[in-house]
Amino acid sequence: MIKRITAILLGLSLVLAAALPVSAAIDVYEFKTLEQEQAFHNLTATLRCPKCQNNTIADSNAELAKDMRQKAFDLLSEGKSEQDVVDYMIARYGNFVTYDPPLMLSTIILWAGPLLFVLIGFTVLVMRSRKNGEKQTTVKLKADEEQRLKSLLEEMEQQPNNNGKVK
Repeated sequence: MIKRITAILLGLSLVLAAALPVSAAIDVYEFKTLEQEQAFHNLTATLRCPKCQNNTIADSNAELAKDMRQKAFDLLSEGKSEQDVVDYMIARYGNFVTYDPPLMLSTIILWAGPLLFVLIGFTVLVMRSRKNGEKQTTVKLKADEEQRLKSLLEEMEQQPNNNGKVK
C-alpha cells in the first residue's frame, strides 16, 4: 500500500514538474482600453527584436524582446501614442528596430555601396585595358633584319601543314 502511494505521489510530482515551465512562458497584459490593446499588438508586430534580428518582438522569446514588450506596454499605459513608443525604441535601440528605416546617409551608403564598388571596379578595368593598349609600340627593324623576316615568312608559307598541303 505504501509503495502504491509513493508511486502515485512520484508520478504526480513528475507531471507537475513538467507543467511548470509552460506556466512561466505566458505574458499577460491588462489594458485599460481596446485601443491600447490594439496599439500594443500593432507595435509588437512591427518592431524588430535586435537580438533575433528578423523576428518581431511579438514572435521572439528573447529577454530583450520581453523587455521591449513590457516597455511598450508601460508607455502605452502612460498614455503615449504608438509613434511615441516607436521613437523611444529607435532612440534606445537604433533604426534597426523598425523594418522600414528612414532614408539617411548611412542607409544610402548601405544600399549604394555595392553598386559604387562595381562601377569603380569596372572603371579601373577599362582604364587599365586602355593603358595596356597604348603601350603597344612598333619596333623599327634594320634593313637586313627586315629582309631576314620576309625570307622566314616565305619559308613558312612554303612548308606543308599537318594535312600535307602548302599554306
